[in-house]
Amino acid sequence: MTTEILTAARRAWLRLARVPGIDVAAARALLLRLGGPGALAAADESALAGAGITRAGVSAFANVDEATLERDLRWLETPGHYLLTADDPGYPPQLAAIAGAPPALFVRGETAALSSPQLAIVGSRSATAAGRETAFEFAARLSAAGLAITSGLATGIDAAAHRGALAAGGRTIAVCGTGLDQAYPAEHTALAAAIAAQGALVSEFSIGMPPLAMNFPRRNRLMSGLARGVLVIEAAARSGSLITARLAGEQGRDVMAVPGSIHNALARGCHRLIKDGAALVESPEDVLATIGFRKLATASVTAENAPGGVRKSGSGLDSAEEMLLNALGFEPADLDKLVERTGFAAHSVASILQMLELEGRIESLAGGRYSRSPPRQDR
Repeated sequence: MTTEILTAARRAWLRLARVPGIDVAAARALLLRLGGPGALAAADESALAGAGITRAGVSAFANVDEATLERDLRWLETPGHYLLTADDPGYPPQLAAIAGAPPALFVRGETAALSSPQLAIVGSRSATAAGRETAFEFAARLSAAGLAITSGLATGIDAAAHRGALAAGGRTIAVCGTGLDQAYPAEHTALAAAIAAQGALVSEFSIGMPPLAMNFPRRNRLMSGLARGVLVIEAAARSGSLITARLAGEQGRDVMAVPGSIHNALARGCHRLIKDGAALVESPEDVLATIGFRKLATASVTAENAPGGVRKSGSGLDSAEEMLLNALGFEPADLDKLVERTGFAAHSVASILQMLELEGRIESLAGGRYSRSPPRQDR
């Protein structure tokens, strides 16, 4: 496909994505009536009207802001930036099956990640340290089992879930409520880059779209639509996470919640979901059983047949130790940095560091920093 034809096709899809009432199903039906994607790029107003587009839809198609189109097209010129359209075989089938799936998606990263089996993990932006640690651990272990972890790039539970998947070497997907030329919140710019390198960021919103409040409930239907199920970890009685859970139920997805203390206000949303029929889960294995997902072989953190419930990786480390080693990387880091990278509570990180040092896996350095120990032949 020449650059001119590709640009014309993208321009047509960007216009069509702004026509009210056009979702994946409607877009595919329109292509059949017109005679294919090429005909869409060449279609004028009379051809669209003849194919069944309403007068208001034809007007919306014809009057898209040209500056917005040009901004979108310029963004798509960058390697690793994609427009995934309804006629593309790579459009995620799980999402295409829901009502209102957008006819075009902006993607930064690996488009194939969107078609992988996914679990959405959502929860409070103001999560407790324990909640963030739970999200990190669940995400890491479920990612190691073969699920991509989908969330919304927000602070709190979302960020901890993304980081858990990254630490386990798995895929993670961020569904964004802004254009993909920006990270929201801004302090997650580095996290967004890591997600793009190990999964994908996806949005239905044009490049340059700011973080408008009305866009975030809208993006929630994509998080649940991409996933096999939604797991809620810490949510207040009135929470955006409950919107995602409701949408998941309407889409026929499994809804799960982690219970908490009756004295924790952030447990009330989860308890309400459980009362309303959501599955109560206490472990990643509960999640796998609820969604009927069979674990993949050779996961880096295995949970099957582990004696006494202690989960060991092939390295002989338990899952928390391996996650912390992944977060440490190969450059010295201090306790605060490891807490930030893992989402674990500081006392948990300190305890794991002590165990790793006793096992000879790491060494303590001056200034309260730690580094990996040189490998030994007897391990």
